[in-house]
Amino acid sequence: MSDTSSTVPAAEPTHAWLITLQYPVPAGFAVTTQSGTITAAPGSIRQRVYVDIRDWLTQQRPELGNGTVLFFSLEPYRL
Repeated sequence: MSDTSSTVPAAEPTHAWLITLQYPVPAGFAVTTQSGTITAAPGSIRQRVYVDIRDWLTQQRPELGNGTVLFFSLEPYRL
């Protein structure tokens, strides 16, 4: 899965993210875990970054738009 980005382009990402979603399939439910990096605009809030990630995932895989978040992590990219 490719990286996502917010409103400010940068040479390197500012945060790493991990999300686990449960989504409906004809036989019941499926679970997927996706991860990537994002460049958050200075002063961004966690909620905006979360929404950007969900929107990006839904564009890539529309079936995830109806998914329920089981886990979400957003951490600074550098240790």
